[in-house]
Amino acid sequence: MFVDHVKIFVRSGRGGDGHVSFRREKYVPNGGPDGGDGGTGGDIIFQVDSGINTLLNFKHIRQYKAGDGEPGAKKRCHGKDGLDKVIRVPKGTIIREAESQKIIADMYLDDQQEIIFKGGKGGKGNQHFATPTRQAPKYAEKGRDAKEYWVTLELKMLADVGLVGFPNVGKSTLLSMVSNAQPKIADYHFTTLSPNLGVVTNRFGKQFVMADIPGIIEGASDGVGLGFNFLRHIERTKVIVHVVDAAGTEGRDPKSDILTIIKELDKYNPQILETKPQIIAANKIDISSEYIAELTEFFEIGRGIKVVPISAASNSNLQTLLQEIDTLLSSLPADNITFEPEFVEDEISKESFTVSEIESGYFAVSGVGVEKMIGYTSLDSEKGFAFFQKYLRDKGIIDSLEQAGIKEGDTVRIYDIEFEYYK
Repeated sequence: MFVDHVKIFVRSGRGGDGHVSFRREKYVPNGGPDGGDGGTGGDIIFQVDSGINTLLNFKHIRQYKAGDGEPGAKKRCHGKDGLDKVIRVPKGTIIREAESQKIIADMYLDDQQEIIFKGGKGGKGNQHFATPTRQAPKYAEKGRDAKEYWVTLELKMLADVGLVGFPNVGKSTLLSMVSNAQPKIADYHFTTLSPNLGVVTNRFGKQFVMADIPGIIEGASDGVGLGFNFLRHIERTKVIVHVVDAAGTEGRDPKSDILTIIKELDKYNPQILETKPQIIAANKIDISSEYIAELTEFFEIGRGIKVVPISAASNSNLQTLLQEIDTLLSSLPADNITFEPEFVEDEISKESFTVSEIESGYFAVSGVGVEKMIGYTSLDSEKGFAFFQKYLRDKGIIDSLEQAGIKEGDTVRIYDIEFEYYK
């Protein structure tokens, strides 16, 4: 079964809590704090696996969680880091944040590996918080929270050329004749239920990847038939080949069929037709070439879309078609069509902080944004300290301290800095 779109839940590991303990040894009555740090939570990692060509496995397993970091221990023992969770996906998978549908990563390279969400940092043990005036701190940091998101995985197959056309026009036969692909072929509609890929080598030795993309019919962009599931694969192809029944063996009008598919592609994504050259493979000329003149006049002369008469079944004129395709590909960039990341984690969560009263008159402020600010601010200078005070007020930290009951002369600790509070 071919599956190319799923929604899953991922969660990185939570950081382990720092430990509060004091050195207790014979003949060492005041050994001081020796609480160890918590371990870092595991990361969520996506890995391209060349042995996978569908997202079917994700239909059965919908939740993926990395390991949490273990808490620190006495004697300065560091907690064990959580295990990373490696999620294997087929090449061409796009990862999106489910709510916003913004792209997190495009997995388009062989063996590509991306850390999508990092695990939470472990909290520091109380050994880090001893000062000359507070030699027995009973405080340790909590580990950072895990990151959890629903994400969608969307497989857009990597192919240079996409074959599109109504059912039973000979797409699968054409692919089987010009490549190493062996698609299922029969004389009934919707034989092809999933995209098939084949590597094509023309008479000059040049190679490119061709995909038979099924199910694109009238109404496909609205979910009719199989088309809605497979239109996304067109977005990665560089050249579109319209395969039509130029003999009209089923009473269809090939000109009308092409215009219908062009309409569906434009409705799904207007950029497809703006950025991808098209060519028409007028198939089944071994039976009749009744519509060739009309197709040539309307599309080749009228719209600049080359029409190549072929017979896939009898291997007639296929090399001419391949050469025309190669000419179009040669005019395009050699790189794969890729999609740039758009997703940025919520800035509010990055700037969040917590205020806690550790003991009477002693308050601690923690948070990623606060710690970063401490890291790039020089508190030794008057200008730097003024910036520090403004940051605390603008971010609402002063208000939170006052709500927690802080009084003048109480001590505030932010990361490894302590200061007395004055209004």
